[in-house]
Amino acid sequence: MIPKETIERIFDAARIDEVVGEFVHLKKRGVNLIGLCPFHNEKTPSFNVNTARNIFKCFGCGKGGSAVNFIMEHEHYSYPDALRYLAKKYNIEIAEEQPSPEEAILRDEKESMMVLNGFAQKTFSDFLFESEEGKAIGLTYFKERGFNEGTIRKFQLGYSLNEWDAFTKQALANAFQPEYLVKTGLTIEKNDSPDSEKTTVRRFDRFKGRVMFPIHNLSGRVIGFGGRILKKDEKAAKYVNSPESEVYHKSQVLYGMYFAKKSIVQNDGCFLVEGYTDVISLHQAGIENAVASSGTSLTTEQIRLISRYTKNITILYDGDDAGIKASLRGIDMILEEGLNVRIVLFPDGDDPDSYARKHSEREIVNFIANNAKDFVLFKTGLLLKDVSNDPIRKAQLIREVVETISRIPDAITRSTYVKHCASLMEIDERVLINELNKLRRHHLKKETGSSDIAELLTETIKPEQRVDEFDTDSQEKEIIRLLLNFGNDELDFYEEAEPLEGEIETGKRALVLVKQRVLSYIINEMSRDEIQFTNAVHDRVYREIISHADEKGELISNYFFAHEDPQVSSFAVEMLSPRYFLSENWAAKHAIYVPEEKMNLKDSVEKSIYHLKNKKVAQMIETNQKKIKEAHERGEDVDDLIRMQMQLDLVKKEISKILGIDVLK
Repeated sequence: MIPKETIERIFDAARIDEVVGEFVHLKKRGVNLIGLCPFHNEKTPSFNVNTARNIFKCFGCGKGGSAVNFIMEHEHYSYPDALRYLAKKYNIEIAEEQPSPEEAILRDEKESMMVLNGFAQKTFSDFLFESEEGKAIGLTYFKERGFNEGTIRKFQLGYSLNEWDAFTKQALANAFQPEYLVKTGLTIEKNDSPDSEKTTVRRFDRFKGRVMFPIHNLSGRVIGFGGRILKKDEKAAKYVNSPESEVYHKSQVLYGMYFAKKSIVQNDGCFLVEGYTDVISLHQAGIENAVASSGTSLTTEQIRLISRYTKNITILYDGDDAGIKASLRGIDMILEEGLNVRIVLFPDGDDPDSYARKHSEREIVNFIANNAKDFVLFKTGLLLKDVSNDPIRKAQLIREVVETISRIPDAITRSTYVKHCASLMEIDERVLINELNKLRRHHLKKETGSSDIAELLTETIKPEQRVDEFDTDSQEKEIIRLLLNFGNDELDFYEEAEPLEGEIETGKRALVLVKQRVLSYIINEMSRDEIQFTNAVHDRVYREIISHADEKGELISNYFFAHEDPQVSSFAVEMLSPRYFLSENWAAKHAIYVPEEKMNLKDSVEKSIYHLKNKKVAQMIETNQKKIKEAHERGEDVDDLIRMQMQLDLVKKEISKILGIDVLK
């Protein structure tokens, strides 16, 4: 268990912009920061970070909370593990025993696999630096590649001994379960005698005799490995990667992103390369905004991961035309996600790895800047080389280029490319526009599933949904919102004082100013009329608001941000996160003054209570009317029920007068 005092220190130290900023590229907008939400796919930012309240809120998918909630959601951590992550980040010591390997494997499956991967990384690093075989083979290989010891340790590179089960034995000796060794892919399990009565299980290392490249998630934890064999063996694959698992999804991971994300944001650009050593050599040369797809085809998830930090991707190739043509389709996907793509070809015989080892940081930066070409124009020029004077091949080229342009979501960008490509291909611009429109209609049909283009251009009118006239959700939310935002603010009330001598005859009464907190006023009003919330979450938050007010009756709103129940913290954040803000120069620019909510706070608080009472009374009237009808049908006395109805009607009129409405429902 983590002590309460330590938890409070963690929440006080953790700055939401610093924590979120490691995973999301944030830009200032007004008093807040915005970015693309990491929890759902979006192209227009709806993810909001409020530094004043130290919370985040996405108005697209609805997720929100504190820095702890963000880490829980993003990294799939438990509440205690998210606290431990932030404690480590802010150098806060947690006074709890370090879990032993036996205790670690009792955690949930994902955490057990993460712990095992961390153990594996340390073991492979120890093999590399401490074993004779590791130093002679693995360390020698890395140094021949030009990696210095600082780089090797930064990327946590390692070596797996050339023995059948060296790692597996060590993991089992440290109490890791065979189940997780197999699930992470570190160990392969086979049955020697599947047909016999007594089956013998053999376990051996997947990465036997390979140099190891750990693969990290965005928070720096190891989720998988890539292993390269060094000896010539036609039967063995040159590279072997960890299989898909609960913690490692190859299509969602980019090698080096943990080390590159800060530099990507600072440079507002990402260099995409092919392999592990390309990334490592560029980082060692000082080019730290480089990542790799690790030899796999680029996926939509990987592109969206980059788009969280920048809209600019530069792909670095080794100059092989065949390899570039094979990857053109993947680059179309980048354009489809709304990113800007440029291409850099290295001189013949060089790839990013070898070029970085032979040149300084300044030389590499200058080379990339001077040789980066726009992808669409580059693709057009590349394919034109193969066309010669063949009209059929040129027609195919035009279709391919237009297909690429059609993937770009922005209409202005598409129009600009049409002009440039028409000039390059020496073709009438209108021909490209017609072909482009055909493809856009085709894509639209595919996305919507409609076969009638006219139908796609008409607005679909949805049937009006029936609204429960007695539903009090919105009224309950408004009361909670006012409590969390203004619970400690004071309202001014004027009450008649005790009459002084001589005032009884004149009929005059002195008025006395009485101040009352919003929290106290709402609690008193709710208690007096015995009003209860219908929604279970609203009711829980309301009760916790009452129970966690301090001795002075002041509300501690931070308590709800730090709540370990994500449902409660998320709801509290929603209530504290207005979606729209007036810009700072609104009044000066438009000469329109918009009063702050605090100026009309008393009116807002009183009406919020009466709107809730309004719904409750309407429901009581409806229920009483049914009772009168049922009693009348049974031939019973309805006098008491009618008197109740008359009383409710009077209350209804009074509330209507206060709210300024004619009909109360």
